[in-house]
Amino acid sequence: MAGTSGVPYESFADIGAPPEIDVSRPHPARMYDYFLGGKDNFAADRATASKVLESWGAVRTAVRENRAFLGRAVRYLAGEAQVSQFLDIGTGLPSANNVHDVAQRINPETRVVYADNDPIVLAHARALLASGPNGATAYLDADIREPEKILSDPVTRSTLDFTRPIALMLVAVLHFVPDEDGPRHIVRTLVDALPPGSYVVASHATAEHNPEGLSGAGRAYEEGGMRGAIRTSEEFTDLVFGGLELVDPGVVLVSEWRPEGEGIRPQPNEVNTYGGVARKP
Repeated sequence: MAGTSGVPYESFADIGAPPEIDVSRPHPARMYDYFLGGKDNFAADRATASKVLESWGAVRTAVRENRAFLGRAVRYLAGEAQVSQFLDIGTGLPSANNVHDVAQRINPETRVVYADNDPIVLAHARALLASGPNGATAYLDADIREPEKILSDPVTRSTLDFTRPIALMLVAVLHFVPDEDGPRHIVRTLVDALPPGSYVVASHATAEHNPEGLSGAGRAYEEGGMRGAIRTSEEFTDLVFGGLELVDPGVVLVSEWRPEGEGIRPQPNEVNTYGGVARKP
């Protein structure tokens, strides 16, 4: 693996994790990496992921479609919407076509702040997510459950200009925030801080198309110590996009949000993930 500088970067799975990282418990970002075919995951991640696959056999299709949705949304924002600033919360492990990679191909001056609370994610981000010379990327150790800290952090404030539109990315993260952790307060705090003309991109797992499979997957995550909530399309829309102007085609399965090409798209019961993009008036 190599960063944009071309310097090789070894996987923690190859060289061993730093002592501050607890690899005895599964982590959503490392499981997501496993589902995408990455190698930055450990035995606990793979064990829980296997249980998820037993219930939701198409989960790898879902995460690929979610990742593709992120890329299409960023291309839309950086291109047609001309947004040059992104705040990506719950970044996950670096993969192909990260937010700054996609956006800076369109606008080299794009500025991105990545925020995550997993030390492995942050270590990889610092090593691999190097900005082009005209733009900027920054990395923040932060938890989505503390939105005020994310917004007030000097890293955020020195990288992003809150007088100009910002795209807030909440991709595949809110289903790890159960109701008791106040997801509505989190979203409202973040959105309220955005200037007019900003955008919100979000995706969220649902059980509407495969109740049994998603129920089993949810239990596997819970048994691994990862809490969350699987919400309906209506609940997701109300949670994230209230008061915002949805971009066509609205809230749909991520595979159906402005798909590219003429290939056959996966079935709803394989994807089980809604996504949408909306503008703050």
